[in-house]
Parts: sequence; C-alpha cells; structure tokens
Amino acid sequence: MHAEVAALLPEGKDLWLVGGGELVGMFLDAGLLDEVHLGVAPVFLGGGAPLLPRRLVTPPLELVGCSRAGSFVQLDYRVPRA
Repeated sequence: MHAEVAALLPEGKDLWLVGGGELVGMFLDAGLLDEVHLGVAPVFLGGGAPLLPRRLVTPPLELVGCSRAGSFVQLDYRVPRA
C-alpha cells in the first residue's frame, strides 16, 4: 500500500487528513505520517467507541505542543521516524 498512497501525495507538500483512526493507522503503517493534531471537545460520554480503532504505540507519539481555542484543546504530536 505504501507506493499506492505515496503516489497520491504531492511531492514536498503537506497533506492534511481528516478522518478516523483507521485512516491515521494506514498512513502510520506506510511510514507517511509526520504529525497528529488532535482536537478535544468538552463532551463527556458514558461509553462509545475509542478515539482510534487501535493503539498507536510503535513508534510512540511525542507530544510537542498544546493550545486552547475557546472551549476546545488541540494536542499536537510528532511521529518519530523508527
């Protein structure tokens, strides 16, 4: 899949992905993910689906920043190269 996904990317350009954890996992598996920006809204649910469909532990994400936008929080993570 790496070559298929890489062929879609503009060379030397950033690509913003909006989607669920499966999409993030596919790009991570292909070594094409540099950063994850996670927006957190102040809603508490008693149950539901996890944020991502699987844990992203290899390589471990590195928190590089956080910011506030009104009542939302954005967490910024870097994906280290293995």
